[in-house]
Amino acid sequence: MPSTDVNLADRNGQLVDSHQASEPRIVFFHFVIGLLLAVLLGGLAYQQLVKVDEYAEAERKQMQRRILYPGPRGEIEDRAGRLLVGNRARHSVRLMLDELRPELLREERLIRKRFREADDKDVPSFSQRMRLARVSVVQRYLDQVNALIGREVKIDTGRLTNHFSRELLLPFTLIDDLSPKEFALLLEGLPSNSPAQLYPSSARIYPYGSAAAHTLGYVGASDDIEVEALPGEGLKTFKMTGTMGRNGVEKRFDATLQGEAGGAIYRVDPAGNRVSKPIEQVFPRRGNNLRLSLDIDLQVAAESAISEFEMAGAAVALDVATGEVLVLASKPDYDLSKFSPQISSATWRDAMERQALFPRALQGAYPPGSTFKILTSIAGLRAGSIEPENTVNCPGFFIMGRKFHCHDGAVHGDIGLGTAIEKSCNVFFYKTGHDMGPDLIAAEARRFHLDRPTGIELLDETRRMIIPHPEWKRQVHKQGWAGGDTVQMAIGQGFVLVTPLQMACFAASVARDEVWTQPTLLHDPNRPRQRTERIGLTASQRAALIRAMEDVTLTGTARILTQGRLLPKIPGLRIAGKTGTAQKDAEGGKKINFAWFIGFAPVENPQIAIAVAIEGDTPGEETGGSRYAAPVAHAILKTWAEKQTQTGAQPVRFKAE
Repeated sequence: MPSTDVNLADRNGQLVDSHQASEPRIVFFHFVIGLLLAVLLGGLAYQQLVKVDEYAEAERKQMQRRILYPGPRGEIEDRAGRLLVGNRARHSVRLMLDELRPELLREERLIRKRFREADDKDVPSFSQRMRLARVSVVQRYLDQVNALIGREVKIDTGRLTNHFSRELLLPFTLIDDLSPKEFALLLEGLPSNSPAQLYPSSARIYPYGSAAAHTLGYVGASDDIEVEALPGEGLKTFKMTGTMGRNGVEKRFDATLQGEAGGAIYRVDPAGNRVSKPIEQVFPRRGNNLRLSLDIDLQVAAESAISEFEMAGAAVALDVATGEVLVLASKPDYDLSKFSPQISSATWRDAMERQALFPRALQGAYPPGSTFKILTSIAGLRAGSIEPENTVNCPGFFIMGRKFHCHDGAVHGDIGLGTAIEKSCNVFFYKTGHDMGPDLIAAEARRFHLDRPTGIELLDETRRMIIPHPEWKRQVHKQGWAGGDTVQMAIGQGFVLVTPLQMACFAASVARDEVWTQPTLLHDPNRPRQRTERIGLTASQRAALIRAMEDVTLTGTARILTQGRLLPKIPGLRIAGKTGTAQKDAEGGKKINFAWFIGFAPVENPQIAIAVAIEGDTPGEETGGSRYAAPVAHAILKTWAEKQTQTGAQPVRFKAE
């Protein structure tokens, strides 16, 4: 027995010896386990502590959605504060798709049941059944709306599918732009708890119809909206359709007129359905109003007068002292209400066929004809080539390589500057232009800025105006300058091209005895009088020029304005002006005429300057300034004078200095 105990003890001792902690393999194993535990704990700490914000942001992006909606645009007024472009209430019936989830699931189960009951082996997939369910449920709500207002609108399945997949949180439009009667019926008939509800929005309204269409411009749909005050730029964002300026003032001053967008952040479930009221919300704000310098009374008078001729044309009127634009009219034009908020293909096609989108006052580059003789006169007087008392013999033609005929084939005999302007004698200006040479005429035109855009605020002013000179012809036409080019240039023909707006600025500058008028479309009741370089005529030279321009309207080519036979007299209004008829080549070797009138009034205290250009539409037809352009100017001046009398306005006395 003792020996047995000893053996056991020995064996136990050996066993203990074989598992000593100092064994190297055991130590290494402990180290590895400890290291792994440290890595695991460090990873957990990193994920739970360091990356907690990242996970929170990921969860927020997954469970929150941002909806942005535009603010109403500001209004546009004329100089007297009369509304030119406003906003009208626009109502639509829209369906909140994320509220339909229970109905959609029931409808999907019903569709599946029907297929199985019909023993149809080709049962659609779940996604296909859901598409069918969506159409069925949405059409059911649309049918309820149809029954209330008497319509028979059907669902556009493609639009519905796209809306479900891309814009689930945005209401789906069932019927847009309801009539007042339809709105009243639905307001009373739609249940208050229905997912289909009336939604208000705004659309542009034009109290004066198509008046000033090219100037005002139109808006188009846009989802380019942002809300700086609403957080969540990284969230999935849905944007309701707004508008942005596409043309005219609406485009140029879009930043001013554009309302401040609003928005809201919602919590959604995994399917994207809204599950809470807004977490955060910013309400939209209306844009700023814009007051233009236009006088809508004068604008309507100009457009009505042009329309009577059923011809294309333009008219511009400026405040002489400030350069503010009173009239900026182009015909034909278009119905602004049909361009907002969407343009149908038929409306666009009609406008294109009629060339109704062409803003002739800004982009119509025409030869100015005899209205340019005022500039040639100024150039000749300043150069010393002519004096008011000197005469030129007019035998009815002028020979420069070929025979250039006088106006209407007239023979004026010995004629001075005043009568040459009054009767529009071409020969007088042929000789004057020839004596001066083209460079002096071109230099004078450049002084009046007729070689460049006026810089008016609109974005679509043309750059096609041309004041030719010998070097220009060599560069553009690769030809030398001929004597015939000079005599044509002297009467506003040949290569000369200007716009109605430029010629209105020219007329205002002559009225002010200065060389440049900066036009503006923005009204400022405290705007100071413009001051630019003086023209440089002596007092007697200027007096002779203005007297001749008044004689044009009394006994000359524009006497229709004052004689009181075809047009009513404008009591007490003295008018200075100049008519013109220019031509361009047409098919068949014939010419198409342009009728012009430029002028200002009252002569003794110039307040308003005008330019009118009417396009002829029949080759060979005489389209004279007195026949077509002067009556349009008369309509503007008559309305202007009547307004002065009615309001008792006492304009600030203006006197050329």
